[in-house]
Amino acid sequence: MASHALSKLPPSTAHARSAHRPGLASSFGLPNAWLGMRDFSLRSAGLACRPPRPRPIIATVAFSLPTAKPERVSSGENVPRWSRRAIKSFAMGELEARKLKYPTTGTEALLMGLLIEGTNSAAKLLRANGITLFKVREESMKLIPKGDMYFFSPEHPPLTEDCQRVLDWAVDHKLKSADGGEITTSHLLLGIWYEVDSLGHKILAALGFDDSKAKELESQISKPEYEG
Repeated sequence: MASHALSKLPPSTAHARSAHRPGLASSFGLPNAWLGMRDFSLRSAGLACRPPRPRPIIATVAFSLPTAKPERVSSGENVPRWSRRAIKSFAMGELEARKLKYPTTGTEALLMGLLIEGTNSAAKLLRANGITLFKVREESMKLIPKGDMYFFSPEHPPLTEDCQRVLDWAVDHKLKSADGGEITTSHLLLGIWYEVDSLGHKILAALGFDDSKAKELESQISKPEYEG
């Protein structure tokens, strides 16, 4: 009925009705001359108002951890790769050092990183012997109180000398074994234990870890099928 009545109006009246009808062009601040290009205006305005799409985050994965012996790489020696769990445990240790507001990443933080990652063989062995993240953190707090609340650790707290020696021990032990495969979290745990003056060793000893458990672990990682 309305459309029929509109058709009976003079052409000038009908054109005036269309011109004053609120449309998409006016809503985007476009002149009425663009009414005939309404669909184009909608697409153009939609693209202009659409928020930019977030760019995909590209994650880079390191295949080696910091070493104090860069000549390994330059000498052409076939240095084995670190396992994915070992790299993640190291990263978790750095993060724990930052959370505790430590200026450096020490063996105690590396030990906590193993337990935070949780799925690795070293963490499973530690938990099987009653050594949990809560206990390790508690022992660590006794030896190194939490940093001042206004202190901000660097993004990558530098390694302590004993923590660096742990990483190098793990690489050297793997090279001597000549059994192929990756450097695992168990190598890190053994490195912490054999660094006898380190805080990580003291924490392990206080929680019941001993040489017999270390020897048992060392015999396991020499097996070709071992995964850490």
